[in-house]
Amino acid sequence: MARSDEPEPIRRHGDRFAVTLPDETREALRRLAVQYRALLREEDPSSDPGVARLFPPAHEDDLLANLEYERVAHDGLLAGRLRNVETLERTTGADFLSEDDLLAWMAVANDLRLVLGTRLEVTEESTARDFAKDPEGRETFELYGFLSALVGVILEALPEP
Repeated sequence: MARSDEPEPIRRHGDRFAVTLPDETREALRRLAVQYRALLREEDPSSDPGVARLFPPAHEDDLLANLEYERVAHDGLLAGRLRNVETLERTTGADFLSEDDLLAWMAVANDLRLVLGTRLEVTEESTARDFAKDPEGRETFELYGFLSALVGVILEALPEP
């Protein structure tokens, strides 16, 4: 995300994290959060393969056990994802984030990566060249790359466990 002569856009500053993202990047994150919330509310694992990637079956070989797991766990998992979206929206303009806020940013960015990667059928070998003849695919792959870079920057900023 940052060029080698620029400071990292997210870096540890005491017990908080300084965020120096351009306004257009912050606005893009806000728009992505709105779209992600709509996706979570309007689709489910049976209707969208990207959403299915976010809620994989716990018991692939046991339909009844998996249905019970979904009945018990799905709403809690969904609520957690929606809380992360809310945190991202609330803090996209902030100059400093708490560790919990930064973890919410990372969760949303990674979830969106999973959705986009699933839709594009991205593999470890995928490159921009694979999508060169498809303008929509190319744009989506660029967004996938941006989100991947954001997750990487956040991981670099977080303290070692």
